[in-house]
Amino acid sequence: MVGYRLDTVFHALADPTRRAMLARLAGGEKPVAELIRGFPMSDAGAAKHLAVLESAGLVGGRREGRRRLCALDTDPLGEAALWLRRWQLPESPRIARLRGMLDAAERLA
Repeated sequence: MVGYRLDTVFHALADPTRRAMLARLAGGEKPVAELIRGFPMSDAGAAKHLAVLESAGLVGGRREGRRRLCALDTDPLGEAALWLRRWQLPESPRIARLRGMLDAAERLA
């Protein structure tokens, strides 16, 4: 079961739109309309992205009246990070530079 969950988490993280949605949710719970605002896609396309995130366990939702609210669940990310750490080699200077660039890009998202 852990392998399947990892597969769905990595699949969800493979798409830049879904990563951007997760970044928005890192700031707290958001209504779907606010979460998808500004993405160049239809509501159906956004719903498909949210379904992938929910399937991976990265996003949960609840209803508040007519609004659907989404929240980030970081547990699956922690599981993926633990799995990745098993294969982590000592960091080379090149990887350290890449990590710095990725961290800077995440702060901008």
